Amino acid sequence: MRGPRSLRRSSIWIATVAAGSLVLAACSGSEGDSSAGPVDLRMVMWSANDAHHEVFNQIGAAYVEENPDVVSSISFEPLTGSSYVNALTTQIAGGDAPDLAWISEANAAQFVQSGVLHNLSPAFESSEGYAVDDLLDGAFDVWSQDENIYGYPFSNSPFGIFVNRDLVSAAGEPDPRELMADEEWTWDSLMAVAAQVAQEEGQAGFEPSASPYAGWNDALGAMWLSWGASPWSADGTECTMNSPEMVEFFDWFHHHVFETGAVPGPGEEFDFASGQVAFKLAQLSSSGALDDSFEWDFLPLPAGPAGSVPVVGQGGVGVVARGENPEIAADFLAYFTNPQNSELLAQFFPPPRSSVLTVETLSAAAPSLTEQQIEETVIAQSVDAVTKVGHVRMSELADPVRVGLDSLWTADGDAQSVLDQVCEDIAPVLESE
Repeated sequence: MRGPRSLRRSSIWIATVAAGSLVLAACSGSEGDSSAGPVDLRMVMWSANDAHHEVFNQIGAAYVEENPDVVSSISFEPLTGSSYVNALTTQIAGGDAPDLAWISEANAAQFVQSGVLHNLSPAFESSEGYAVDDLLDGAFDVWSQDENIYGYPFSNSPFGIFVNRDLVSAAGEPDPRELMADEEWTWDSLMAVAAQVAQEEGQAGFEPSASPYAGWNDALGAMWLSWGASPWSADGTECTMNSPEMVEFFDWFHHHVFETGAVPGPGEEFDFASGQVAFKLAQLSSSGALDDSFEWDFLPLPAGPAGSVPVVGQGGVGVVARGENPEIAADFLAYFTNPQNSELLAQFFPPPRSSVLTVETLSAAAPSLTEQQIEETVIAQSVDAVTKVGHVRMSELADPVRVGLDSLWTADGDAQSVLDQVCEDIAPVLESE
């Protein structure tokens, strides 16, 4: 399995949670399972969705039944809310480390490169029928180090554009599939239609996947890649938030918030599932909230100045090195993510396995999507997709960038001056890496 370039590991464990910041460094304690008898495993997870827990519990119960001398129970504990990472790292630092943890791609580098996570490669490679060659190499880039895997992205879901075809038609605009057929499916053409919808129908034209005014990377990180932009350099040591590409992107986005009205402004709320939004950036799981009250479609991301860039959002699972039973937890994770259980997880989470990326399997995850939508927007995009940019010090960077961007979200906000100040603010954190 392919891993990214070798990166420096620190020699001690540090976990500090203060004012929303987090610093993680490698654990100096030795790994090893301390119990000679059956153990209780605990996984903390982001989701409190009952359907998600039902599938997780089903897989966990089957593992316990097959390994009664090794594991007596497996529990899945939700830690919901914006403080998830802080809550997780507080448990780890306080000596109450879970055995496994759900981690997003934005924080993957921070957990992987600090040594918080246990090496999974031996467990995967020794697990019968695991089919390592079936895993998508590119999906593991942010979860690997020194050719070893430290996290498994069980959810590898591409972003796409949900379209309210009724709103688009009512505004007298062409069906976006016509734009695709004419090779004119671009962010500019999308925003032109969105602005017309907002003006003619009094509804929202376009909404990102989250509020851009509160969650800058969650909302915009899948978009600016089509401008060739990135918030920092590839090695994470230099701020590029004020690069020409990023300034162009934020000027463009600001224009469509405050001048064309294509994007709802701060404080404005609309709901795509209620028919109030023409275009919504989201993943296939959002189709579960849609019915036949209006005609809708699900299309690949449009092209920007740097072309079309498919992007996935990932949820990963890692084994916490400071947990009491890392070897047993790793064996369970190999079971949890084997080809058979990947099909179960695919009910909600597109897996990073070639054999499971089929229309038949993913139709169970999104029965309201057509075969064409699944093939074009999910399967085809998964193969070469990239993740949104993360950082080894992401938790220390997220809030300063958000606060710095606050002054942009006014009618007279100037992207160049705001982004210059953001770079000045976060430079000490980047330079310390």
